Amino acid sequence: MSIELFNESGAEAPEDLIIEIARFAMGRMDVHPAAELSIQLVDLDTMAELHMQWMDLPGPTDVMSFPMDELTPGGRPDADEPGPSMLGDIVICPQFAADQAAQQRHSYQHELAVLTTHGVLHLLGFDHAEPEEEREMFGLQNQIIADWYDARDQRSRAQRQDAKDARLLRNLGFDSGPSSTSRES
Repeated sequence: MSIELFNESGAEAPEDLIIEIARFAMGRMDVHPAAELSIQLVDLDTMAELHMQWMDLPGPTDVMSFPMDELTPGGRPDADEPGPSMLGDIVICPQFAADQAAQQRHSYQHELAVLTTHGVLHLLGFDHAEPEEEREMFGLQNQIIADWYDARDQRSRAQRQDAKDARLLRNLGFDSGPSSTSRES
């Protein structure tokens, strides 16, 4: 998956985290591995302009999604294999996200993960205009984020275990690095 992120917001944002959760959400939703996604981080004024232009609503918002190609998760087993395509654009306002995170008493990073996942789901056609749609979309969003946190925790535990194993091998006299030499008997 090709994901491009452009930070035009003037705010610090964990770009690697945003790309990571976008990639995870797209993978979880079975989006074609060659699909492309663009993520833009914008300031409050730019987001307010986009919000008015596209939604006819005043003031900034947290995230907006602009789908490009008709992609759906999964697909039919008898359908032709879809080729790579442009999923669309997600626009996030970090300043709005930071305020929202403070109000909801969770981290800025978590809020950006939520907004990114929310944006990906909108690009795939999910919506929350009706109560049933809202339950489905937010349930799926929460499950993707929980799974992402679990995967990150597992990766972190594996890295810590690998570091412990490497220290143990060094202490036992084994060099696990690429510069080790072989011994002849």
